[in-house]
Amino acid sequence: MNIPLVNLKRQSDRLRDEIHASLDRVIDSGQFIMGDEEKTFEKEIASFVGTTYGIGVGNGTDALIMALRALNIGPGDEVITSPFTFFASAESISSVGATPVFVDISPDTYCMDVDMLYDAITPRTKAIIPVHIFGHMVDMKKLMEIAKARNLAVIEDACQAIGATQDCMRAGAIGDAGCFSFFPTKNLGGMGDGGMVVTNRKDMDDAVRMFRVHGSRRKYHNECIGYNSRLDELQAAILRVKLRYLSGWEKKRRYRARIYNEELKNLPIKLPIELDEYRHVYHLYVIGCDERDGLMSYLKDKGIGCGVYYPLPLHLLPVYRNLGYGIGRLKNAEGAAITTLAIPLCPELNDLEQEYVIDSIKEFYGVK
Repeated sequence: MNIPLVNLKRQSDRLRDEIHASLDRVIDSGQFIMGDEEKTFEKEIASFVGTTYGIGVGNGTDALIMALRALNIGPGDEVITSPFTFFASAESISSVGATPVFVDISPDTYCMDVDMLYDAITPRTKAIIPVHIFGHMVDMKKLMEIAKARNLAVIEDACQAIGATQDCMRAGAIGDAGCFSFFPTKNLGGMGDGGMVVTNRKDMDDAVRMFRVHGSRRKYHNECIGYNSRLDELQAAILRVKLRYLSGWEKKRRYRARIYNEELKNLPIKLPIELDEYRHVYHLYVIGCDERDGLMSYLKDKGIGCGVYYPLPLHLLPVYRNLGYGIGRLKNAEGAAITTLAIPLCPELNDLEQEYVIDSIKEFYGVK
């Protein structure tokens, strides 16, 4: 049996007719950049998340960069984020000339340990980028209390957590801005790159809209150095189709996660958790085990897709050696990097495939 980590082809096949119709609509309109599809999708995402504004951009990385610039963050500033995430979370900070400061993660959720924020804040700290990793949110209630007390901006990296909640507040709607990626493998993924900034702040909405079109509010009247970073009409049309299915897909992800939780609970592996008052959307189902590499090799030999997210925490990457963290400084992130493994979980996973994955993991541990 061959089971990919994420089955994008199966999802596309099921939506083929609707997607073709949406593409025909764009072709017939003759609008391919910042047309009606993109404008409507911005409103739909803002409504879904619970913010006033949504600004479509080229990708999730650009969303983070432009959100930082909208807050006037640059050289000499520090921005706190997680070391256990995709590179873009820190890369965006470096891209605007600021310095990333890493706070270790909770070993339970793999999200930033908010209690460690206090020691990381300095007079140069201007913002925090909490990363809602794998689909579970950071403790935003406590984080916002700290941020408000220290007058710090908050940009939620919600690229892996669209639809996730804490106390019924959705990821992306709590900080000064939220950033989403529509990379194909995300819970809401396009057929190419795409991203969005959401916010309740009019000044941030105005700034990001200016940045995404070469720093201009009016064509040929450029006010600053900006970017060519827009969500194109074809991607917006495809994403509008998929958005209608997102809540149903989330229910399927959570259903599959419950089955894994029940069937794997007696094995010597660490399972994902969902804290009280949170709703996990399981962008990835990540387990932890001391035999990670052996298990990964065993599953791949049996045709089961799996992956390591992430093999090296950001503070140990060559590009950030100059920050001086060194091995042993952020132990929880370093431990997660060598023990965690993502196994197949997507809305298109069927009963037979999941049973095969479960049986294979049990076989690895000698359990029938």
